[in-house]
Amino acid sequence: MDTVIKNVKIVTDGKVLEGYQVGLKDGKIAAVVPAHMPMEGVQVDGKGQYLSAGFVDIHVHGGGGADFMDGASAYGAACESHLQHGTTSIVPTTISADLSQTLFAVEQFMEAKKDMSIRCNLLGLHLEGPYLNPAMAGAMRPEQLKPPCEKEYMQLWEASQGGIIRWTAAPELEGAIEFGKNMAKQGVVMSIGHSDADYDTVSRAFDNGYSMVTHLYSACSSIKRIGGFRHAGIVEAAYLMDDLWVEIIADGCHLPNSLLQFVTKFKKPETVALITDAMRAAGQNVTESYLGSADCPQPVIIEDGVAKLLDRQAFGGSIATTDRLVCTMVQAGTPLPLAVQMMTQTPISFVAPKLKKGRIAEGYDADLILFNENIDVTSIYLKGEKVK
Repeated sequence: MDTVIKNVKIVTDGKVLEGYQVGLKDGKIAAVVPAHMPMEGVQVDGKGQYLSAGFVDIHVHGGGGADFMDGASAYGAACESHLQHGTTSIVPTTISADLSQTLFAVEQFMEAKKDMSIRCNLLGLHLEGPYLNPAMAGAMRPEQLKPPCEKEYMQLWEASQGGIIRWTAAPELEGAIEFGKNMAKQGVVMSIGHSDADYDTVSRAFDNGYSMVTHLYSACSSIKRIGGFRHAGIVEAAYLMDDLWVEIIADGCHLPNSLLQFVTKFKKPETVALITDAMRAAGQNVTESYLGSADCPQPVIIEDGVAKLLDRQAFGGSIATTDRLVCTMVQAGTPLPLAVQMMTQTPISFVAPKLKKGRIAEGYDADLILFNENIDVTSIYLKGEKVK
């Protein structure tokens, strides 16, 4: 073995294993065996802390003062900022923009993938829009939102060379069902978001390639009355449809503890992923920032642990890190191993199920973190090498 990590509580598969040690070799987990078995290699004393797979964030816009819309040069700062909080794998996410800006973001992602100095695993790209409902714009610019155009989205897909692995859209828009069907055939995980769809539309979308809901409750329709009759929306569909995956911004601001508890009571942990949805101010001590690139900034105020639009009437993104999400879920009553599952194994299963990541098991990548009872990350391993 190259490294042997012992005296730890292993968190994996929704449970905690005690009395085991983990052997690392050639960037992989080579053994998970009882602690009394002798193993050669550099011995690391975990001092009774928790050992889990590195956190996986499948919806994040930036951090450390950088946004992925800035270009390839921003990836290092953003990824490093999140890595220090235990995020070892990341899905960079765009904000809705015009075609030229979105093409630039796609091309810059491809450039960043070649940069060996970026220490987070870049799993793929998530396009959040621009095929979203202006009535549910949230912090997006309504003028940037529009129905899908096949010529345009195929141009983006081809430019990504398969790098786009997620795409968020509003299925009620004209052409959105066909868009979802087309992209799902390409292996893209299609997600419902920034949408005013009713239950029937969600059901139809699910049957045509859409498999998840982007930041449940945020920019999502719920029960509404039409002609006196009540109609269920996206939120209700998420609970009624067991196989519809959801992601939640568990920063303690976007959703109160009561809603976090509601989600975990009625959705199985293998269908719930925690996400930061973090913008560039994550990991910074600032009071002002902006969404998107410097070419087209959307100013926000940073206060109360969240980004707010200037009128303070709505949030303008999260400044959370993944360790904060796990901590918030535990404080809301979720057992630690299930909170960790929703930050590791579940998100990987959504976007990259073929990768050997997100679990502590023989043959899996040795992307690991040590953290204490307060979810303070104390050590990070990438491909078996200690980076903090």
